[in-house]
Amino acid sequence: MKAKEKARWIAKRLHDRYGQISVAKRDPLEMLIRTILSQNTNDNNSERAYRALIERFGNFAAVKNAKADEIAAVIRIGGLHHQKAARIKQILNRIEKREGDLTLSFLANYTLNEMMTWLLASPGIGPKTAGIVVLFSFDKPYFPVDTHIRRVLTRVGVVSSSDGPHEQMNAILPRDPLFMKQLHLQLIRFGRELCHPQSPACSQCLVRDLCNWHLK
Repeated sequence: MKAKEKARWIAKRLHDRYGQISVAKRDPLEMLIRTILSQNTNDNNSERAYRALIERFGNFAAVKNAKADEIAAVIRIGGLHHQKAARIKQILNRIEKREGDLTLSFLANYTLNEMMTWLLASPGIGPKTAGIVVLFSFDKPYFPVDTHIRRVLTRVGVVSSSDGPHEQMNAILPRDPLFMKQLHLQLIRFGRELCHPQSPACSQCLVRDLCNWHLK
């Protein structure tokens, strides 16, 4: 089975298992900051870091004007706090310089490629972070690949380990933002619940019949 067909087959199996996963549409700047804080940590710690950031500073303007060390101390629970604090300040400064205000609403007037180009030019922003913003805040058809998703898709043979997973997935998936959102969320859940980095629960796996890793 070709990668395109296998990806759709997996999407169908995951939808049968998990159904429609609800997701709230967030302001793009909030989504960007949340995604930066989620890098290299779990959901619980990244959420605690974001709440601490807002409780301490109140808004992103105050975050921008704060010292990096002060921001880092507040978001420490999320890990890599000094690196993330510096990135957040740089990004907020870049946005304000571009807009005179702290908003990413101007991206709504951009094409998908223009959105990605602008976001990727920001420090510390890669395809996953930029993709999450354009997909979940702007409903643009770009599929972001995180650690869980890459692990699952590499094991089942939809993407190769040697090439960029974002390029591969966005070449084979239908250009449907809703489909992409659901597959993104369902693959993450599947990776957390069953397809673990170590000792995956293959006996309970719903896609093992076509999983290269399991068959080997």
